[in-house]
Amino acid sequence: MEEEKSKDNNGKREYHSFYDVMRRMMLAGIGAIALKHDEVEEFIDKLVERGEIARNDAEELRNEMKERRKKYFHGEESHLHNKMQDFLNRLEVPTKEEINLLNQKMTELEKKIDKLDKAKE
Repeated sequence: MEEEKSKDNNGKREYHSFYDVMRRMMLAGIGAIALKHDEVEEFIDKLVERGEIARNDAEELRNEMKERRKKYFHGEESHLHNKMQDFLNRLEVPTKEEINLLNQKMTELEKKIDKLDKAKE
């Protein structure tokens, strides 16, 4: 696995950004899920081959898996969304709304500073 630190052109150590680390974690998770999905598909196929379940039942099982996966990965009420939100909350990552509010306050302060500078002149 690649080191967390690498050297840039000047020989100084360069740290990967938070985004890069999170991206790698997400890709690893997606890879693991895809692998598990393939294993389940193979297991269903083996059950059909052995005659333990009918092809129609296997198709229903596959459709049910797809639906559960959609519920897990999509929508704001999904398990994955909730877990990611909990993770970001623990890291105290500001929300988009908090950043927008901060930007508004900074703009207001800049206007007040400009007014004060003009009043001094």
